[in-house]
Amino acid sequence: MKKSLITERLILKILDDSYAEQVLNYYIRNRDFLKPWSARRDENYYTLEEQKRLLSELYKMIENQEAYKVWICKKEEPDRIIGSVGLSNIVYGAFQSCHLGYQLDQHEQSKGYMTEAVREIVDYAFNEMGLHRIEANIMPRNKASLRVVEKLGFYHEGLALKYLKIYGVWEDHIHMVKRNERLE
Repeated sequence: MKKSLITERLILKILDDSYAEQVLNYYIRNRDFLKPWSARRDENYYTLEEQKRLLSELYKMIENQEAYKVWICKKEEPDRIIGSVGLSNIVYGAFQSCHLGYQLDQHEQSKGYMTEAVREIVDYAFNEMGLHRIEANIMPRNKASLRVVEKLGFYHEGLALKYLKIYGVWEDHIHMVKRNERLE
């Protein structure tokens, strides 16, 4: 497992609980911005203790190859988190698939950072992890997110009705998929 991935403009790195303050700062900065796209969070989520616990839990999942999540920093600001991109629900064996999730700081939108980060993690998933399929489930109203995966060759596989509970409401999601055609 690589602890970091480097792109032209970004550093994508796995973080342990010693980075909880930077992660908390990211979530506090983007609290209102991320609200329409996230599960409802209680006040405890926005504490240093909870972020330490979550990072520790995530790190164990990464070690067990159940997840692979990296936090995004610009090369010129390597200690300031501007987002994350991750693979969750990783299943090997006959399935060899996972789910893709990502989020970006409200002030870093429309600069191509997310496309750059997702491209890198997809490449890592296919070429290093040997996965066959990556699934991204996106609300139809999240046009920016749909553009990211469409630019990277994900295709529309269907509509999942009332798929995820987002800020207290069961939301439909477009099921977008990219397959590792080298494994077919």
